[in-house]
Amino acid sequence: MNPLFTHVDMDAFYASVEELANPAIRGRPVIIAGPGKRSIITTASYAAREYGVRTGMTVNQAKALCRDIIVIKSDYRKYADASKRVMTVLESFTPEMFIASVDEAFLETTAILRKYASRAHLGQEIKARVKRETGLTCSIGMAGNRLLAKLASAMNKPDGLTILEPDIVQSTLDVTPVEKLWGIGPVTKMTLNSLGIRTCGQLGRYPETLLCNRFGSYGKRLSLMGRGEEGIHLDKNRTLGGVGRSVGHSVTLPFDITDRQKMKTVLLTLAEMVGRRARRQRSRGRVLALTWRYEDFSTFSRRSTLPSPICLTEDIYRFSLRLLENIDIRKPVRLLGISLSDLSRGEQTLSLFPEEDKREKVQKALDNINDRFGEFTLALGDTLKDFQTLEVISPSWRPKGGRNGE
Repeated sequence: MNPLFTHVDMDAFYASVEELANPAIRGRPVIIAGPGKRSIITTASYAAREYGVRTGMTVNQAKALCRDIIVIKSDYRKYADASKRVMTVLESFTPEMFIASVDEAFLETTAILRKYASRAHLGQEIKARVKRETGLTCSIGMAGNRLLAKLASAMNKPDGLTILEPDIVQSTLDVTPVEKLWGIGPVTKMTLNSLGIRTCGQLGRYPETLLCNRFGSYGKRLSLMGRGEEGIHLDKNRTLGGVGRSVGHSVTLPFDITDRQKMKTVLLTLAEMVGRRARRQRSRGRVLALTWRYEDFSTFSRRSTLPSPICLTEDIYRFSLRLLENIDIRKPVRLLGISLSDLSRGEQTLSLFPEEDKREKVQKALDNINDRFGEFTLALGDTLKDFQTLEVISPSWRPKGGRNGE
């Protein structure tokens, strides 16, 4: 039997959750953003999108396009709760599930397909059960690998179901812009366009050696993606792309800052967020990266390879401060981010600091309390104070830390 991957993508998730909680705003232009007029929009309702409002704009930009737009401050706890309910529904279909973010998941549905009359029947059943048990709609893509499944789920939003059968994959790729492929961002798109590559089909036919000359080892993957051949099965021992990608958080600040002390306070909060996620999935990272964005939106990153993998908040914070001390803050900063990569599972085998066992026990106790009573019930230093203003959900959020709660 040919493999079948199903990508479930919730429709305008944050806005839909708010509409469910307040039916009076249903069908009206709504945006979800953090506090402050300069906050970045995390979700726009479909009614708002008709005015040209898009995720990533500032609140002021949205108001310029739609005077009557409704601005709702993001409530991460509400969205996390809704996401858990959605993921519980999806997991009832198959345990072979990977939660890609707060509002999307991949299901490896090859084995369960025999229970349904057709792919379409399975897709409709998933959509119906999500709607019935959560009140929310989703769009579904089904294909032979996860890359194509994700591509398909975006083709008929909202509340859509798209099946990319093998005999239409190539004709679909021939007319699909390269930026629609998962993982190709604005910079890669511009570079590909400069090479005369505008569609996925053109990317797949472009000489792989020339892509490698331009992109290095990533060129081979781009070539595979252009042919729709990229796909990794989900199994019990690996995350999407395998352990070794990254866990990270970034936040757009309420106002631009140049004060390094304020940056340190924000980094402490981000270190706790990243550490919590790493510990939940029992992972440690050997490479730490610090990302910052200036007021003109130019973005930079500095990374460091550590002597041993880490996951404790204190260690992540300590090494992020070392990176911060070695960068030149030339102008006001509007975004800060931390990520851990080169991840590995299991226990730390080499202590970096004295009393390592004691520090890990203290960290575990803090995590247990926060698991029971809510994020940042207890935290280090100024973390709790800053958490009240950040309220972000990473694109790689997991309700329980990783696949199937790992």
